Amino acid sequence: MKLFSTTAAAIIFSATSVLAQQCGGSFSGFVQDMKAEAVSRGHNQNTVDSFFASVGQDSAVLRADRGQSFFQKPFTDFARQLISANRLNTGIAKGRQLSNVFDSVESQFGVSRGVLLAFWAFETDFGGFQGDFNTLNALVTLSHDCRRPQLFRPQVFAALKLFEKGNFDPQRTTGAWAGEIGMVQMLPQDILDNGVDGDCDGRV
Repeated sequence: MKLFSTTAAAIIFSATSVLAQQCGGSFSGFVQDMKAEAVSRGHNQNTVDSFFASVGQDSAVLRADRGQSFFQKPFTDFARQLISANRLNTGIAKGRQLSNVFDSVESQFGVSRGVLLAFWAFETDFGGFQGDFNTLNALVTLSHDCRRPQLFRPQVFAALKLFEKGNFDPQRTTGAWAGEIGMVQMLPQDILDNGVDGDCDGRV
């Protein structure tokens, strides 16, 4: 029993030590560690240096992460705040305006236009506001923060891959405080895994 307890303690200590290395400490040191890891994953050093060149810690991201009052409300209050007559009417109009697009999506992927319109409405008010946080700063800030590094750290490397493909600008790409970007607010890894070149312009 003592041997089991000692072994278990060692495993737990090892796991927490690994986690400690994955977040916290000096922000500049953390960025240097991420750059070294990116190179060890096979990314070009010059590309990595360019990608991280202007990254900075964003305190507003941390405030937003800790102030998610939406999830403290009863569902009915949450729904009333999100569902408005304007969103319903705009959704109907967008569904008609882009009927051919939604027909194609439904045929190819089997996803109802109602589901897509709802996400589009709730996430960005039909593209009206897609967020003004610098996406790389947000992702690296949340990776450095020790609350949920396992969620956000992989997204930094996914954003690096998008950068290599010409689909991400570290200085100009903006979105939500949690790193989601685009019309329906997708994280970089989601774009890599599920993104489709819908307008056939050669870019996802």
